[in-house]
Amino acid sequence: MTYPSPAPRETPLRRSRRARGLVASASALALLVGIGLAELTYAVPSPSLAQTAEPSQPLVQGLPNFTALVEHVKPAVFSVQVDIDPTARMAQNDTDNDDDGDQPQQSPFPNGQNPFKGTPFEHFFDNFGKGQGHPNIPNGGNGQLVKALGSGFFITADGYAVTNNHVVDGAAKVAVVTDDGKTHTAKVIGTDPKTDLALIKVEGKGNFPFVKMAATMPKIGDWVVAVGNPFGLGGTVTAGIVSAENRDIGSGPYDDFIQIDAAVNRGNSGGPTFNLNGEVIGVNTAIFSPSGGSVGIAFAIPTTTVQSVIPVLRDKGHLDRAWLGVQIQPVTEDIAQSLGLDEAKGALVDEPQSGSPGEKAGIKAGDVITKVDGKQVADARDLARIIGSMAPDTKTDLTVIHAGKESNVRVTLGALPDDTKQPQLTRTNQKGESLGSKLGLSVAPASSIAGKGSDGLVVVEVDPSGPAADVGIRQGDVILKVGEQDIHTVQDLRKALSNAKAQGRSKALALVKTGNSEHYVALPAAAA
Repeated sequence: MTYPSPAPRETPLRRSRRARGLVASASALALLVGIGLAELTYAVPSPSLAQTAEPSQPLVQGLPNFTALVEHVKPAVFSVQVDIDPTARMAQNDTDNDDDGDQPQQSPFPNGQNPFKGTPFEHFFDNFGKGQGHPNIPNGGNGQLVKALGSGFFITADGYAVTNNHVVDGAAKVAVVTDDGKTHTAKVIGTDPKTDLALIKVEGKGNFPFVKMAATMPKIGDWVVAVGNPFGLGGTVTAGIVSAENRDIGSGPYDDFIQIDAAVNRGNSGGPTFNLNGEVIGVNTAIFSPSGGSVGIAFAIPTTTVQSVIPVLRDKGHLDRAWLGVQIQPVTEDIAQSLGLDEAKGALVDEPQSGSPGEKAGIKAGDVITKVDGKQVADARDLARIIGSMAPDTKTDLTVIHAGKESNVRVTLGALPDDTKQPQLTRTNQKGESLGSKLGLSVAPASSIAGKGSDGLVVVEVDPSGPAADVGIRQGDVILKVGEQDIHTVQDLRKALSNAKAQGRSKALALVKTGNSEHYVALPAAAA
């Protein structure tokens, strides 16, 4: 079944209702010191040069007129009115970004629990939301339905439409108010909390105006127009430019947002942002704001993501993502040097999970995945996005560097598990043997500390200003390997660092265990 691709709009999903300023303000002030006006001289071109020089042409000729564009797209955008069941929303790990126009209520989260855990907005609650209460659960959640507002837009004439997952999450009833003032009932067809997208079906005669998705993504500096329902005011149009692309705002492994400066506010959630051809380039989903209003920093889900997610939601109601089953981390300059790589690209495998597709294919800790089906992997997040865009049971070819040698690995991807438990960091106060200022830590054999197993050296003390702390080593971590050498004693560690130094490397790759997860850091080889 095919249908026109949805047209994305800019909708600001406030990360936090009263977020304290992640607002960067910069101003430049040029000072002329010690030079009097009479001392200044100006270079004047000679007549011959002035006569032959081509007159400079402005790079921008005038400003666009958006009237025709707005008349074309505005009828396809509508307001979303939702009755939310608070208990259902909390049970589904609420993905509300506090931008859907609902009124603030006092309702502290029990024990500071993050209701967005496991969603793209967990990070923002941790930074800004604690202690402020949930806007959709008055009086601690007494079972009463709560009103919320958002935006959406039609992608087909028969009523299929796109909005944000957080707008309809926990919805007991959904209604839309179209641009002509008519109210229609709607039902949720499918949702994807990880990308904050939802597909709804609006009841009606089947002749709704709709918009299309852009075939290409905008460039930084391109004009865009956002249409939505800010503060419940109804159809509102704002304009701006694309400020940045491929933004990672720390909300999840699939972050790839477009940043725009068109004004978007509470209630714009789920609305589209258009290019000058009237095609959707993004679905507005978040803003940075110290006050709840627009400060010119908004984020939209790119149309490439919308086009890959929405068709699946229409067919299945949910999205099954592929799973490689390896813990990965970025390849930093230091890690690249410790591995003998020419450049810091790709994703470093910390640990393949037991029984995972990656382990079955022979991927090992310390491998660097550089390509997927011949496509370059920029970093760890890029690999997560590429694999996450695939379907389970997909067969894919990975280019892997192992022990300095490149090889191709064929992997049959699995299905992403629903829940991943986060390991807890174990602390210890036991004294250990100091490695001095060159590393800035003290260690003890794991076998000498209860609960730490028999492998590696446990970090019992870290100098916060030392080299080890600089690369992220913390008290309670276990150093398992350095290079290819297993570490059991302090002598093992010193020897492994010496070997790296003898090979002409300033860094040595160390496998470190934190809680139940493993990752790599680059230790200074000079510490030997």
